[in-house]
Amino acid sequence: PILASAHENGCICLWSIQGNLVKELLPFSKLPSVPLTALCTDISAKILLAGSKEGHIMRWCIASFLEDQQNNKNQIKEEACWRAHSTEVVDLFHEEEKNVVVTASTDGSVRLWNAMNGYYLGYYGQPRKFELSDTSRVILPCDVNTFPIIIKEESKYMEEEELEYPLVLDRDK
Repeated sequence: PILASAHENGCICLWSIQGNLVKELLPFSKLPSVPLTALCTDISAKILLAGSKEGHIMRWCIASFLEDQQNNKNQIKEEACWRAHSTEVVDLFHEEEKNVVVTASTDGSVRLWNAMNGYYLGYYGQPRKFELSDTSRVILPCDVNTFPIIIKEESKYMEEEELEYPLVLDRDK
């Protein structure tokens, strides 16, 4: 068993039952780290979801890491990130059977998202029924203006590389 904790600096720590730090995760983003305010997994603990103070949801695949924590090749991969609310996410859960994520925010809204790609499906209290099967149309809530990001490559945390670019004056150009 592993215990996950979300922190003010935007990282997630995975702990053993004995209290030893097993792994530290940082979101794959160029944005500055923001406090994480909510965590959840699916029933089988293959997916880890985190909500942030700025309304973002991040999804990691943790299945291969949990199967063999000693194998360095079994990394935790961030798979998706999307803006779910314009204010702090206070709670979220993953409904595995329907493959949706439900988020709640301090803005008073409870919203439904496709768990795989972060597409918006609707909000609780809307006049129409939720259409869970149609994920071809990308729509956004009125207070969100960024589309979900699907991370296809292995996440390498944003580290500043020291590159040297000498300045050379070329009068011909």
